[in-house]
Amino acid sequence: MSSTSGTVEGESRVDDDGINNANPFNRRVIEEFRANGGRVGGPFEGTSLLLLTTRGAKSGLPRTTPAVYLPDPSPGGDRLVVFASNGGSEKAPGWYHNLVRDPAVVVEVGTERYEARATPVDRSEHDELWRRQIERDPDFAEFRARAPRTIPVIALTRAGQSTESAG
Repeated sequence: MSSTSGTVEGESRVDDDGINNANPFNRRVIEEFRANGGRVGGPFEGTSLLLLTTRGAKSGLPRTTPAVYLPDPSPGGDRLVVFASNGGSEKAPGWYHNLVRDPAVVVEVGTERYEARATPVDRSEHDELWRRQIERDPDFAEFRARAPRTIPVIALTRAGQSTESAG
């Protein structure tokens, strides 16, 4: 049993504190984000960070994770873009598998919380969004180079807005 999450490896449940993330580092980031109106320090200080809540693909339970995002105004409304890089790992992060199964997500940015739909960006936009993200955060170039896979780029569109991409 983990002292920070109260879960046994492989056990699925919703945390009483609403954080719903067994990773101690992520739990601290989520707590700090929510306590400070979306601002965090440490390695994420000054970074565009959001909280993404997906429904577990296996458990069906809500799972919240911090994610770096790229603001991307698109026709019909603003959207946020996240990169399923997992730090350049050979496997996509769990949140990506969750949203593939159920694209209805909840996004928290600053003090705002809203429902959104997660959709992979069109192939025609993929490289341009990567270029823009690497320009904003050069660490993403290393993640992309290290990953032995095409890293999915996901658009988060506020529920009720068009999910069609320009291009």
